[in-house]
Amino acid sequence: MSDTAKLYDIIRAPIVTEKATMASEHNAVVFEVAIDANKPQIKEAVETLFNVKVKAVNTSITKGKVKRFRGMLGKRKDVKKAYVTLEEGNTIDVSTGL
Repeated sequence: MSDTAKLYDIIRAPIVTEKATMASEHNAVVFEVAIDANKPQIKEAVETLFNVKVKAVNTSITKGKVKRFRGMLGKRKDVKKAYVTLEEGNTIDVSTGL
């Protein structure tokens, strides 16, 4: 597996929500990341894939909800989000490709 493929395993997808859009006004981008990825790995992956300088990385784990499906109990997966703050003058356009 190549290095780029490993970086795409860390950074899963951009998150485009109302809260993520408000964060982008403060030069931050929100990504869904691998549950076992740590902050230095996320920083390296974003800097390599998007050619930007990262100022800070904040993470949060949202626990999966227990839901019913056809009368059976099931559980959604846990999701880890990374709020990546970029240095001044750096931008990532996540709205392309939607």
